[in-house]
Amino acid sequence: MFSKEEAAQLRKEFWTSFGKSFPRKWLLYNTKIKGFAFKFQADRKNAAVCLDIDHIDAVANELLYDQMLSLKALLEAELTEVIFDESFELENGKVIRRIYVPFHKKFSIYNKNTWKDCYAFFVDKMSKFESFFSDYESIINVI
Repeated sequence: MFSKEEAAQLRKEFWTSFGKSFPRKWLLYNTKIKGFAFKFQADRKNAAVCLDIDHIDAVANELLYDQMLSLKALLEAELTEVIFDESFELENGKVIRRIYVPFHKKFSIYNKNTWKDCYAFFVDKMSKFESFFSDYESIINVI
């Protein structure tokens, strides 16, 4: 196993290497919709491309998720493995709505041999997520 410092260094190296390998501006938090953000997620066992819905206002939160549900079939046409989870629990215990595509190959942020495939997955799936958002932003942004 790794010391805390070694693990932190590997995590930092993973994200730095990803940014250098694919130097483009990702949409992520810049959706212009409060509580609606795209994220890359990677840890010691899993990786995923996510859309987190976590608006501070419960009604707005519900409305955003409902808008995404209304577009579910269209999103599934682009991202066949997409999962809609209306009560996803984060590591800190907070429950949010998450729409995500999991990386199904063997992965660990601490194993550099798994990084290349994960990076390719991130680029492919996030590009599709962003394209979908661009196409349907006016429908999603009802708040």
